[in-house]
Amino acid sequence: MPLTKRELVIAVSQQTGITQVEVKRVVQQTLLYVIESLKAGKTIELRNFGVFKVRQRAPRRGRNPKTGQEVPVPSKRVVAFKPGLLMRLHIK
Repeated sequence: MPLTKRELVIAVSQQTGITQVEVKRVVQQTLLYVIESLKAGKTIELRNFGVFKVRQRAPRRGRNPKTGQEVPVPSKRVVAFKPGLLMRLHIK
């Protein structure tokens, strides 16, 4: 079961004593800033957590699963995440 943004907000609110409304606003603004930064081509490095960066995926040949026919798949930008040291140590 995935952790939802709401569950994250509730947990942070309970642990910090800050209202859920305030925590939600900070979490939402943080996520929006991450998105805008990635969109602008910036790399986001959160020490000990990980690094987010946008990579260009090369064009390739795909296959239509229904017909088996080859189809061209254009290049596209994708977000990549590389976990940091602290995360790697805790999620072994």
